[in-house]
Amino acid sequence: MDQQVLRAQKWVNEKYGSVAGYQRCPEDGRTGWSTMYSLTMGLQHELGISPVVASFGPGTYSRVEALGDIGFGWEENRDLLACIQFGMWCKGYWAVEPESEGWFTGVTREAVKELRSNMGLPEGDGVLNVKIIKAILNMDAYVVVAGGSEEIQGIQRWLNGRYWDRSAYSIGPADGIYSRDVQKSLMVALQYELGIAAPNGNYGPATQAGLRSHPVAQGDSGTLVQIFSAACVFNSPTYDGELNAIPTAWRSSFDDKLAEWVSAFQKFNKLAVNGNGDFQTWSQLLVSMGDPDRPATGSDTRYEITPSRAKWLKDNKYEIVGRYIYDPPGSTLDKEIKPGELDTIFSHGLRVFPIYQDNARELDDFTYANGYQHGLNAHELASGYGFNRGTTIYFAVDYDATQEAIDGSPKGIVVYFHGVQAALASKGKKYNHGVYGSRNVCINVTNKTFARYSFVSGMSWGFSGNLGFPIPRNWSFNQIKEFKVQNGSDTFDLDRDVISGLDRGVGSVNDQAGPADDFIAYVQKLYDLAGSYGATGQKRSQLVMEYIRHYEYGDKDTLNKIGWWYLIGGFDQGFVDYCNARGMSIRKSFKDPFTGYDLGAEHMMATANAHLLTDQPSDRKGANGGDVGGWAGDLMTFWSDWRNSETEYADPLAFCHARLAVPGVSSSFGFNDLIEDADGYLIARAVRGNKTVVEAVKALYQQDGGGLTRFNDYFTQRWGNATDCKQSAHNALTASDTVLGPARKQLISLKGAVLPAVYQNAPGGFDKLQNFEQGFVDALLARMGMEKKKAAQYRANHEAFLKAARGRAAARSAKG
Repeated sequence: MDQQVLRAQKWVNEKYGSVAGYQRCPEDGRTGWSTMYSLTMGLQHELGISPVVASFGPGTYSRVEALGDIGFGWEENRDLLACIQFGMWCKGYWAVEPESEGWFTGVTREAVKELRSNMGLPEGDGVLNVKIIKAILNMDAYVVVAGGSEEIQGIQRWLNGRYWDRSAYSIGPADGIYSRDVQKSLMVALQYELGIAAPNGNYGPATQAGLRSHPVAQGDSGTLVQIFSAACVFNSPTYDGELNAIPTAWRSSFDDKLAEWVSAFQKFNKLAVNGNGDFQTWSQLLVSMGDPDRPATGSDTRYEITPSRAKWLKDNKYEIVGRYIYDPPGSTLDKEIKPGELDTIFSHGLRVFPIYQDNARELDDFTYANGYQHGLNAHELASGYGFNRGTTIYFAVDYDATQEAIDGSPKGIVVYFHGVQAALASKGKKYNHGVYGSRNVCINVTNKTFARYSFVSGMSWGFSGNLGFPIPRNWSFNQIKEFKVQNGSDTFDLDRDVISGLDRGVGSVNDQAGPADDFIAYVQKLYDLAGSYGATGQKRSQLVMEYIRHYEYGDKDTLNKIGWWYLIGGFDQGFVDYCNARGMSIRKSFKDPFTGYDLGAEHMMATANAHLLTDQPSDRKGANGGDVGGWAGDLMTFWSDWRNSETEYADPLAFCHARLAVPGVSSSFGFNDLIEDADGYLIARAVRGNKTVVEAVKALYQQDGGGLTRFNDYFTQRWGNATDCKQSAHNALTASDTVLGPARKQLISLKGAVLPAVYQNAPGGFDKLQNFEQGFVDALLARMGMEKKKAAQYRANHEAFLKAARGRAAARSAKG
């Protein structure tokens, strides 16, 4: 509770409580829209508006504008000024001494100067005008808030400072967050620079024509480049072919670094790659559908794909079509896949991706119970159509869901997808869930429910969820335009979808082979070759591991580089040559049947090789070279990343929660890495238990295999409980050991980061190291799908452990 905010709430309620239309705000000392609305309504009453309304609309604007500038010594209406001063208080500015509201004093002037400076405006001797007053009475912040960046704040302040006195421009936030309002501010600024007579922030014909005639390229400079570069920052990071994040910085000159980033952005968004700010690139940076007439080879429709329609699609270079597997009772759209339709699609060389939509057009449709039932229904329907294991089904959110609706409970988008996720898991995770919706919906559902892919409703460019948000990292389809196809005498509606290539859909159904069966066959062939090479027993499985990992994880020690041979031994070059001479090559990746993710075979088999050669410590709280080949090595690298990101993430626990093994998030210890660590460990344990490597991979990746419970099995077998897991992480990062020490040198010291054992002795370092280790535990628990209650219990245990550990550290220090 803020006492000054509470005072403002009590004052405005008492002063205007009986005014027609007035809505009382809660008297809780917390700033919120209700308080700002109450102050706005108080202001309206003082302006002679009746009844008052919770909006700073055109009528209010014109009457405030008629007052002119308000500055030091202004005394025309003390209560009107008090409404403004209390608004400043609610934003954190000390606008007036207590009991002196209504007087524009020197204290008020200094507060207004600070406010204007934070907005990016000239201080102007601390004078208020209508635009500043309107900005005071909203919830925009003018200091960097949690999750914001100083770079984005710099852009926001530049926009405000350059354009605030233009008639079409409203002062925007300067909070470091890219949002819908910031996007509109950028568009209005761009329209001014393009010479558009009446800027409105919309991507209309005049704006498009202006962009076509104003490309920017390397070597250019000036205001247009600043706006273009700002749009790049707002859409940053973009991603490379491996989905590694590529950030950019704001600049006024189009240099080679910006051209490099633009090329990556163009490639990621499937635009023509030239490194220039051409029309398509401008459009993709500014609106969710980009240029709706650019080439697109994907589509979706509610209409049956008949032979003539399939031929039209193929003749017009479409490769894939999205079709609905369900049409709810009472619907008149008749959109469900028809008998024989899939055969028609496949016989014309097209692919298909399935969509599930049961109304999904308002918040009431989204509950956990509905999600669970829809997940079960989607599983049964997809199975009935013969869709293969590993297929992604896109569940629709077909309206402009706000952040409040996304996070809501018991009605909410994320809650609904938790139900979908649970239902599909109860059926053996035969299918993955994807999401269809705005960019913001897709981002949230991916981050919070691990949706495999995002089908973005880009053509709904006016949705709040498509303004102020970059395209999701896991986008598979971007729906950019709806149009009517005229195919002879036949007419049908079709949506054009740009495809990223992440989800290729399916080209057949009722396949008996699973997504990983070809990888299993590959392992079997290597195992057979190991036998004909002369190996027997466990050595045959070891040779398979060595072959698959030897290229990426078979280096020798040179200078300060710790070779993989040091951790997991060398590899049999004779066997490598033997396999290569018989047509074998390294299989770098394969699709996991249970998550739909592509797994790195080389990393996984290097992990398996490490655990096979070095068994886990007898004390599960320990760590050794086998662990460095898997989770411990990844954790060391991730420590380096946190230390290099500490200015953005002061709390390593928050860094772990945001980036450690989170699906859809690019990281040095990503979700794929954790799967590969877990599976490599489980393969090694199986081989140590006298299974062959072939039997081990079959047990993981065939139907109803161990991949369903990999994280629980991994956690249980390696650590057993959270306390031992956390201590094991601590030992991996700090314990003296002939393998752990050199590994930390390679993965931490040589990357410019301080070793954890040294860092923990710095002020606050011990607690941060403990939080980092806890973040690793939390990531495992989260992937295990633990209930919130149990996770909270572990967190409570962590706090108790931390307190005891601090005591032990203090005791050690006292002993010298």
